[in-house]
Amino acid sequence: MIQDTPDKLEKHVFPLQLPVQVPRQQYRPAQSNIPDDKHVRVQLKKLTEDYVATVGAVPPLTMTELLEHTGAVLQEAGLDPIYKDYIAILISNAAWRDSLARIPYHRRLLLIPKCLRVEDRCPAPFDEFGLLCKECGLCSIQDLTVEAERLGYAVLVAEGSAIVRSMIETGKIEAIVGVSCINVLEKCFPHMEAAAVPSVAIPLLQDDCINTTVDLDWVWDVIHLTSDDKTYRLDLDDLKTEVRGWFARASLDTIMGEVGDDDETAQIARDWLATGGKRWRPYLATCTYMALESDRRDGKPELTADMKKAAVAVECFHKASLIHDDIEDGDEQRYERPALHTVVGVPVALNIGDFLLGEGYRLLGELGRPDMTAVAAEGHVTLCRGQGRELLWTRHPEPLPSMQVLEIFRQKTAAAFEVALRLGAILGGADEQTHDVLSTYSESLGIGYQIKDDLEDFTGEGDSNDLEHVRLSLILAIAHKRAQGAEKERIASFIRSSAPGCLDEVRRIVTERGVLDKTEDLLEAYKEEAIRSLRFLSSPTLKGLMRRIVSKIFGENLIEGYCSEFEARNAAGRATGADAAPGSR
Repeated sequence: MIQDTPDKLEKHVFPLQLPVQVPRQQYRPAQSNIPDDKHVRVQLKKLTEDYVATVGAVPPLTMTELLEHTGAVLQEAGLDPIYKDYIAILISNAAWRDSLARIPYHRRLLLIPKCLRVEDRCPAPFDEFGLLCKECGLCSIQDLTVEAERLGYAVLVAEGSAIVRSMIETGKIEAIVGVSCINVLEKCFPHMEAAAVPSVAIPLLQDDCINTTVDLDWVWDVIHLTSDDKTYRLDLDDLKTEVRGWFARASLDTIMGEVGDDDETAQIARDWLATGGKRWRPYLATCTYMALESDRRDGKPELTADMKKAAVAVECFHKASLIHDDIEDGDEQRYERPALHTVVGVPVALNIGDFLLGEGYRLLGELGRPDMTAVAAEGHVTLCRGQGRELLWTRHPEPLPSMQVLEIFRQKTAAAFEVALRLGAILGGADEQTHDVLSTYSESLGIGYQIKDDLEDFTGEGDSNDLEHVRLSLILAIAHKRAQGAEKERIASFIRSSAPGCLDEVRRIVTERGVLDKTEDLLEAYKEEAIRSLRFLSSPTLKGLMRRIVSKIFGENLIEGYCSEFEARNAAGRATGADAAPGSR
């Protein structure tokens, strides 16, 4: 239990350090027998896992059994038979998952295709076992290899059924985690089935041997899979739905207590609290609590009344900040509807925001935990400092270095994530080291979240447009840094005057100077930094859950690779196609 926490959130007095840059790969359509839409692939994975659990499929599955199960899933779901090979792999993975989780890391092999490297720049040599990574940082092989070896895996950067067969025959490997194309996985299956070796395979999304992609988050999840991590037994989507349900008006009245019909201030505040929002912060608090509680019990932890109050308190703080932000920024829309201050007026809206802050502290006070109140208060102060820096900048806007923008992101957004995570951790009985890791993790998570918000605003996918309103923007900061000659003054003038006529010119500069690519590189770097920070967690359940949270908040990523076992065939096919192409030369 952490009691001496008042200064925890004020430890960030050191200069902000940029994370290590990570490779960012480009999207490619999946081959015809694999769904191109990641959401569809995720749904199929869940479908096969549910099917295996329902029918009780016991590994090792023979090819006959696997084909029978595949046919049943295809028929039950009404799927195109073209996906049968992909479904078969998912069924086999689901059948072996629990067995793999029980095998210690040091008795597992991670098999990675060498083609994840940046082929024309990779300095790594090869030996008879495969590629010898030089850890140059150009590709994802280093991250996967370093993390797997830290856990205790044997790692080979190679591909092909011959490698798998030889490793199985040594008797030193009890389980295999592999990344490869469907063709190779089909060839490996008989050897693994015959040896009854638990194996989980993440298929490459193409088998044309050049610039192929794989669902990277699936690779990371399987690498860390352990029976000590109980989060894979929790349905995080169901948990998210349950948390959202707490913010229905009737549920809020149950958790927070009834308010009188004549208490108009409380009524407006409750209605606003129930309106819109992604509920990320209460979800994070709840997930942290559930993970830590899972370590102490066999069954699913109970979501206590105290946890619900803490989660609602976190959202009270967030909703109050949105009211104040909308007034300070002059925004008239929130959740695609009129902002609160445009409906009830600025004075009333300000008071509602203050009221919600009080409600949040009231709920925490009812828990009788001064340490939780201290964490929330320090987070509140940090957030206000960040907001204050931005508001003071708007009085006399000038181009800011990107590091200063990121520092404001750290104060405004990372602090809010940290409060959510650490309130759940306190209720879950976390030790001091866990709190330290969550602080570091939330910094990268919060900054990355704000960068993602900047990118969505620029592309029109977000709730606002920071360029049109000339608010603090990492994109503008990078654009000013990269602008050349008269472009630099054009960006500066746009920031100072918010001249609408300059917007198209600013967008041109952003596009031509590669600003979005640089911004997306930073986003990827902060996501990876958040993941790396988790290596110091002692709780496998909390570590696994925090890793999954990154995927849920930021969406899914892909990395590139190809399978050289089919390289000659595909190279010949490409050459033939090029010769036959009209106008080729």
